[in-house]
Amino acid sequence: MREADAGLFGPSSVTWQAHADPMMWVAGIRALYFQALHPRAVRGVMQNSDFRKDARGRLMRTANFVGTTTYGTTQAAEKAGARVRKIHSMLSATDPDTGERYGVDEPDLLLWVHCAEIDSYLHVLRRSGFPIGDAAADRYVAEHRESARLVGLDPDGVPATTAELAAYFEKTRPELTVGPEARAVDDFLLRPPTRALLVPARALLWRRVANLAYASLPRYAHELYGRPAPPPPTVTRRLAATGTLLRLVPARVRWQLPPKHVLRAMARLGPGSRPDPRHVPYKVDRRDAILDGPGRAQRGNGGDGARCQRWGTPD
Repeated sequence: MREADAGLFGPSSVTWQAHADPMMWVAGIRALYFQALHPRAVRGVMQNSDFRKDARGRLMRTANFVGTTTYGTTQAAEKAGARVRKIHSMLSATDPDTGERYGVDEPDLLLWVHCAEIDSYLHVLRRSGFPIGDAAADRYVAEHRESARLVGLDPDGVPATTAELAAYFEKTRPELTVGPEARAVDDFLLRPPTRALLVPARALLWRRVANLAYASLPRYAHELYGRPAPPPPTVTRRLAATGTLLRLVPARVRWQLPPKHVLRAMARLGPGSRPDPRHVPYKVDRRDAILDGPGRAQRGNGGDGARCQRWGTPD
């Protein structure tokens, strides 16, 4: 009997276990904030999409791509990557100051988008209490050289450890700024268009999530945006509390949401493929725990900002 296709990552990967966590949605919003700091990258998005009118659609398309490449078959993942590469190859943006026209698939831009995304996933998951130790964090970053290849990057030029990721951000930091496009992203994420009846819900729910995602950015990002955030220990406690609350929802209920990538993968590979934080490869060091007690951030693990650099985004 032919063995079922586990896809690009498979159940033995950190990615397989981590990407089923509900805090990935908060991480995805953080990634949008972070990516918008690169003026050429965000310009490519704003000039080639209806982001302002359909941010939810963009988030869902990104989530679908991540779900397909994580839990889909190898063929499905490769097909999704080919589609993204084809679309990007046809798009360009114009620098309003110089008149330069450039392709959105420039390797430097693809690399920024990739690194900001992977860092956001890893940072939010770890800081919210998902059990990823240092060795597993390095493995996660290395695994995503594969997703970088899918969008058109040479895997050999992509960070393969958290230290390399941190070095990349340090090198790229002088290029970051908040221009009109980043301001538009910030404004939109705080006040996305919605029906009048849903405005109270937007203020109550969405803005809290967006503010939490923003607060989890590195300090220099807050400085660039010119908008303060709570102290790091407060942010860590809020992330941990949000993660705990969302994880109380049974996984089978969460995974019922379309397009049901996890459930399809389990149907294909069997119940043993069910994502579970306890199955993250490599033993988790007790010192890597986010909280050492209810509501108390453990010093050195991000609650005081001291270890943010090891997570990839230095203050």
